Amino acid sequence: MDKAKIGIIGAGWWAAENHIPILQSRADVEVAAACRLGKSELRLLQDRFKIPFITEDYRELLGQELDGVVVCSPHNLHYEHATAALNRNLHVLCEKPMVLHTAEARELAARAQAKGLHFVIPYGWNYSDIAVKAKEIIDQGEIGSIEHVHCHMASAHRDLFNGEPTWWAESAFFKPLSSTWSDPAAGGGFLHGQLTHTLAMMFHVTALEPAKVFALINHFKSGADRSNSICCQFTNGATGSFGGAATMPPRSTYQVDIRIFGSKGMLLLDLERPRLELRRNDQTGGAIAIDQQPGGYSCVEPLNAFVDLIHGRRVENRSPAVLGMHVVEVIDAAFRSAKSQTLQAV
Repeated sequence: MDKAKIGIIGAGWWAAENHIPILQSRADVEVAAACRLGKSELRLLQDRFKIPFITEDYRELLGQELDGVVVCSPHNLHYEHATAALNRNLHVLCEKPMVLHTAEARELAARAQAKGLHFVIPYGWNYSDIAVKAKEIIDQGEIGSIEHVHCHMASAHRDLFNGEPTWWAESAFFKPLSSTWSDPAAGGGFLHGQLTHTLAMMFHVTALEPAKVFALINHFKSGADRSNSICCQFTNGATGSFGGAATMPPRSTYQVDIRIFGSKGMLLLDLERPRLELRRNDQTGGAIAIDQQPGGYSCVEPLNAFVDLIHGRRVENRSPAVLGMHVVEVIDAAFRSAKSQTLQAV
């Protein structure tokens, strides 16, 4: 295979700003087809990126000669589009949130595994130096068995989740679709839009699996969740506290703080003031050098990994479907718990 032929389903704001330019920067990729609603927008997209085939119907796109598909449609359509692509035996990169419901996530993970297809969710922090080194430390047993995890995230997206114009997309080729981010029925809100990233990094680094969840959630006027506080118990008996808010002042950098407590020590990860620090019960450890910008998030590495996997190269998928499944399990259970005010099994 000289070039991996990729189709884009949901070629809107983020596809035009990130996915298509990154894919087209590679000599071993052809963005062969794109799908979105709106004939005039499709023509603008084709004119800008010179994509050979465009359509408003994703089924027509899946009928083209493709090796893989990037799904970046509205959140509540991910399951339909990713399932259809897997059924065509195509590799899939599916934007977060992977899907909205646990049953859908489990089915997609099982389908991808059964078919032997690559399924990547572009969680950029999983590919960062801090996450790679943190996972190595835990895998080597430096903090022993994990007993508790604290996971906090905050971001400056009050406007986005409240259905208002966003300061960071003022010059975008296409504007973000408001309903995708602010309509709770479509998966809008902080949990699906933001905390999903931090949960994904935590699950990648720790390899924990969720079992039970209790949550309290506050909301914007749009109905989308604004802030949340989540308690979790994992299958190994460890406990976790997750949460955060979308209400930092505009132009603030991301706050991400993960603290992992084990039987032999603890590991501290901070992305706002980049830090990776090991503290062991035997008084060894200390700060670990990392290549990380304050609040920095990479949007390139997951796409590169997806292409390399399609080409059969030996690269690690640090954000596979099973990891996305665990993230969805927590978020889905959190919404059910907040509504019922009861502890929920995942």
